[in-house]
Amino acid sequence: MKIDVSENITIDDLQKSFEEQFQFLKLMFFKKPHVAKEGSAKKDILNGGTKLTSIISKNGNVTFDENTTVTELEELFKEKFGLNVQVFRKSGKSWIETTVTDNWTLKKQNEQGKELSELSF
Repeated sequence: MKIDVSENITIDDLQKSFEEQFQFLKLMFFKKPHVAKEGSAKKDILNGGTKLTSIISKNGNVTFDENTTVTELEELFKEKFGLNVQVFRKSGKSWIETTVTDNWTLKKQNEQGKELSELSF
């Protein structure tokens, strides 16, 4: 899987590209990096309409597959584009940060999100 990252698109565009592959996961972008195993502050969330031209200095892509861990994916965005990303997983009607399970693959996270979302709360 490949997500194109260019100055012409918005955070919403990146999120939609990711969610097409992983229906029960979403990417959130933050102004500041987070510490491993800790969440990011809500006040640091970047608005979905933010154009990447204001936060990246080069175009490119992020290539990954379902066996990529959350940690690896977050590091790819950071290393290639300086983007601070957190993966969230659907849990019923809520979205939770995957901080405790960042070592899980995207496939496992997505399957867990599907299971939790199919349960009636």
